[in-house]
Amino acid sequence: MLRASMSGLIFRRPLPDPPCTAFSSPKGRLIFREALEQGNMEIYFPLAEQFITQADPAFCGLASLSMVLNALSIDPGRQWKGVWRWFSENHLDCCVSLDEVKAKGTNWSQILCLAKCNGASVVEHRADASLTLNQLRESLRSISGQQSQFMLAAYSRKILGQTGDGHWTPIGKREFCISK
Repeated sequence: MLRASMSGLIFRRPLPDPPCTAFSSPKGRLIFREALEQGNMEIYFPLAEQFITQADPAFCGLASLSMVLNALSIDPGRQWKGVWRWFSENHLDCCVSLDEVKAKGTNWSQILCLAKCNGASVVEHRADASLTLNQLRESLRSISGQQSQFMLAAYSRKILGQTGDGHWTPIGKREFCISK
């Protein structure tokens, strides 16, 4: 009976391998270990300490930005729960309403605005015709070995055969496939 009620619902979608590698797979663990040994994983640890799962399918940008703001130790200046001041998705409503995000997700301009109005210093690097692949790789190299700057990336889930389209994620290391 339970199975019948689950018809049409999605539990998981495997990532295509290649080009993607599952984090917990033997190959993913090897990539992690090698990047750690090479000093290219420093950015990962402050992000991992702040990991949250998005509360709504459209909140990937808000969850990713909350992780980064918390990893930067920015004080939100308002209560989260109990006596705690902490960023959560519900704090990020200064530029766009949570109802609008739930209906449409977040775009580039909204993420930049939300980061700035919550105290982050932002350097914009848009992956368009003006940004070369080498410039992107250099940006990744420069942030991956330290713990005070972070990168959020938006990409299309469709090209990976995933449900939905746009998705935001914080970058936790530089060893990942980049193609034009």
